[in-house]
Amino acid sequence: MKVLVGLSGGVDSAIAAFLLSRQGFDVTCCFMRNWDSFANNDVAGNPDLLNPVCPQEQDYQDAKAVADKLGLELLRVDFVREYWDDVFSVFLKEYARGRTPNPDILCNQFIKFDAFYHYAMAHGFDALATGHYASNFVEGNFTCLGRAEDLNKDQTYFLAQIAEEPLSRTIFPLGTLTKPQVREISRELELDSVSSKKDSTGICFIGERNFRQFLSNYLPARPGKIIDLDSGTVVGEHQGVLYYTIGQRKGLHIDRFKGPWFVAGKNVETNELYVARTDQRHWLDSDSARIEKINWLVEDGYSFPENCTVKFRYRQADIPVRLEVDGNCATVYYPQKSAAVTPGQEAVFYDGKRCLGGGVIEQVFDQGQDLFETIRKRAESFGKH
Repeated sequence: MKVLVGLSGGVDSAIAAFLLSRQGFDVTCCFMRNWDSFANNDVAGNPDLLNPVCPQEQDYQDAKAVADKLGLELLRVDFVREYWDDVFSVFLKEYARGRTPNPDILCNQFIKFDAFYHYAMAHGFDALATGHYASNFVEGNFTCLGRAEDLNKDQTYFLAQIAEEPLSRTIFPLGTLTKPQVREISRELELDSVSSKKDSTGICFIGERNFRQFLSNYLPARPGKIIDLDSGTVVGEHQGVLYYTIGQRKGLHIDRFKGPWFVAGKNVETNELYVARTDQRHWLDSDSARIEKINWLVEDGYSFPENCTVKFRYRQADIPVRLEVDGNCATVYYPQKSAAVTPGQEAVFYDGKRCLGGGVIEQVFDQGQDLFETIRKRAESFGKH
C-alpha cells in the first residue's frame, strides 16, 4: 500500500513515518507550505520577521533531515492560497463578528484532510497518514473516529470536522502510543533534528505570534470602554473588543480598580468590553447551547445515546449532556452548568471512546435566556439611569 505521510518537521509525524515504513508500507513523505508571511502582511507581532531562516523553512529542513535519515522520499507542496481562502479568511470573518474560531479545526477540515488528501489521491497514493494522536475503526460500512490511547494527547477534538471519506483512507500510527514513547523512539533512532524539538504552538501553520499585534495586521485596533457589569462603572480602556475572549483574565490592564477581573462579554456594535470580578463568575455560567454546522461522524440512522459527553474546549474534561438533534444542528443541555462556553468555538461530542462529530457554538443559554444577550441588556440598562 502506498501511503503519503504529512511530515511537518516535528517529532510526531517523523515517528508516524518510521512506524509505517517498519510495518512494510510503501511510504512517501510530504511537507506542506501553507503560509507566506510577506505575501500575507504578517508583520506586526511576528517575532521571526528578521530571522535569516524563518521557522517554516527550518521545519522543512528538519523534515528533510528526518526523511534522509529514514531513507524516504520527501515531496513539498504549496497550499498558501487554499489556507488563506478556506482557513484564514474564515478565521478573520469570525473574529470581526466578535467570535472566537478555532484555526486548527479549520486547518484539518480544509487543508490536511481536503486539499492534502485530494493531492494524495490524485498522485496515486492509497492512503494518507498523519502524526495525530487519534484512531479510526470500522463499524459495518462506516469508518468511525476514535480517541487515542493517550487521553492526555488525544486530538480528536481538532479532527471532528473532517469528512468520512478521507477518514476512511487515513492511518493514525500514533493512536496507541504515548508522547513519552514517541520521544523515546526518536532518540533511539537518533533523529536529532526533532527528538527534543518542542511541540508546535500558536496558530496552525503560522506559529507563535503576539496575538493582539498579529490580528492588528488584518483587524485594526479600535480602543473603547471596559465596563464593570456589576456597577456600570467604566474601569478601563480596551485595545479593540475583537482581541479579547470570553473568560480571559490576563492582559486587561485594569489598574485603578481592585480585581482580579475576567471578560464576561463584548459588543462589537458599541465597541464595549464587559468585565466582572472573579467573585461574579455566574456571568460565565450556562446550562444549554445551540450547536450548528455539525459534521456528524455517524452512519445513517444512527441512534444517539441518551448519555453522551461534549467538550467545548480542547483541554476541558468531558461534560455529560442531553442532546436534541435536528439534522446538522443540536441543542445540548448540561444542567450542572459549564463556564465560558463561547460562540464561534467548537463543541465536540463523544460516546465513550468514539467521537461522534462536532459543530460550531452559535448561542449559549442560561435558564432559557441567551446569556450574551442578557449581558448586553444589562450593560445597556446602565445608560438609561
